[in-house]
Order: sequence, then structure tokens, then C-alpha cells
Amino acid sequence: MTVKQIIKELEKYGSPQRAKHSLRFFKTGKGQYGHGDLFYGASVPEMRIIAKKYFYISLGDVQKLLKNKYHECRLVALLILVDKYERSKTDSEKRALYEMYLKNTKYINNWDLVDLSAHKIVGAYIYNHLKTETKTLFKLAHSKDLWEKRIAIISTAYFIRENDFDATLNISDVLINDKHDLIHKAVGWMLREVGKRNQDVEEKFLKKYHKHMPRTMLRYAIEKFTEKEKKFYMKK
Repeated sequence: MTVKQIIKELEKYGSPQRAKHSLRFFKTGKGQYGHGDLFYGASVPEMRIIAKKYFYISLGDVQKLLKNKYHECRLVALLILVDKYERSKTDSEKRALYEMYLKNTKYINNWDLVDLSAHKIVGAYIYNHLKTETKTLFKLAHSKDLWEKRIAIISTAYFIRENDFDATLNISDVLINDKHDLIHKAVGWMLREVGKRNQDVEEKFLKKYHKHMPRTMLRYAIEKFTEKEKKFYMKK
């Protein structure tokens, strides 16, 4: 019943015009990374309202939402998982949510789904269990699945916020030659976040890789640099 209530609310917030825009924005055409995805046309703020209202639902219901063919159902499920993780009082509760996330990566299959959740669950858990879980980041980074690779690099945002940059640099090293534009953007974004906190650390990495890293990745990484610095790094 609760899942049906959530779907009814998403339908209520839905906008045919916004849904049509989302089909293009999230690349749902044949051969594109979001092929076949469906949308009600609800906005992220509206989905946050729904997730906050139904944060108490069971993990079974969260699973049902995650498997739903509509994009907004999956995003609401992930927002609820994040809320549950942040409210959890025990490590066993957090681990259950972390493991559930990793077991369902095939449903976390677009960049917004990853970007709004990976660092808050996977990143947070791994950061607090470095001795046993760091290998998981590298396993995800070496995956053949686009979204698992993006989960790996976006998860390191949690580390960056703790002023720990090694995970970001190490995962960026793994993904430096990846072929997909969405990975180029994600790695460049995380490198830029490192630079906001410590530009020297970012530049040390860039001086090693900038001549052969993908140009999109580099542009994202140096976005906050001065024009003089940008010209230096953009030289082949």
C-alpha cells in the first residue's frame, strides 16, 4: 500500500512537459546510456518532500521502488536509503543499508541517482571502515558497468569533505583512461573538489596526467583555476 501511495504522489507532482524534457536530458534514446528509462516528470525538490514523508517505509518497500521502471521511483528509494543511513544508530544498521545499496547497483542506473546517494552511503561507510572496505572502491572502479565506476569516484566526495584526498586520487588513477564521457566529467568534478580544498594536491596529480587525460576531464578539473593556470594545463 505504501509503495502505491508514493507512486500516486509522484503521479500527482508529475508534469508531461517535464517528463518529455527528462527523456532527452537523461539520454533515453536507443543506444544512449539511459535507454528505456521512464519519467513522471516530478522535480527533485518534490521527490525530496516525498522521501522525507515516507522515510519510515520498510527496506522491502524500498526494494520495490528501486526495481520500478520509473526513474523517480528509484530516486525516491535512494533518497529514503540515504535518510535511513543518516538516521541509523548502529553500525549493523548502516552496514545493512550499505550492502543493500551495493546489491542493487543495476537499478542505480543514471548519473543523478548515483550523484545524490553514492557518497552519502557507500562513501560514508567505506571511510569509516577503511581497513576492510577500501577494496570495494577499487572493485567498483574496475567494473565493466558505467554506473558502478561512477559510484566509485563519486563516493570519494565523502573523503574529500573529511580532507582526505588519497581515495579520490587513487580512483582517478584507475579511471584516467576510461572511454565514457560521464566518467570523464565525474573524475574531473572530484579533482576540482580536491583543488577547492588543496590546490597543491590537485596540481601534483594534474602535472603527472594532464598531457594525456581526456580533455573533458581536464576542463572540469581546472574550472576554478586562473586563466593563466588553465592555459598551462590545456597545452598538449
